[in-house]
Amino acid sequence: MEEKIKNILENQVDPVLSQHFGGSTLSKFENGVAYIRLTGACAHCPSAQDTIESVVKDYVMGGCPEVEDVVLDTSVSDDLLDMARKILNKGID
Repeated sequence: MEEKIKNILENQVDPVLSQHFGGSTLSKFENGVAYIRLTGACAHCPSAQDTIESVVKDYVMGGCPEVEDVVLDTSVSDDLLDMARKILNKGID
C-alpha cells in the first residue's frame, strides 16, 4: 500500500505541487490513514492544510480506496532534529 501511495504522490501530486516549488512525501500509512509531509515551498505555506484537503486527499483517496483519510504531517523530521542536536553540540561548524 505504501508503494502505491508513494507512486500517486510522485506521479500525480508532485507535478501539481511543483508549480508552487513544493512536493510531498509519505511519512507513514497506519490504520487506513496516510500521513503526508509537504516539502519545499509547500512545507511552510499557510495554505498547506487546504492543499492536503483539496489536492492531495483527492488524488490519494481516488487512487487507493483502502485509504480512509489523508492527514498533513507537521511533525519535525528526525533528520532535522539530528542536525539541530549537532549544531547545539557544536558538531557542525
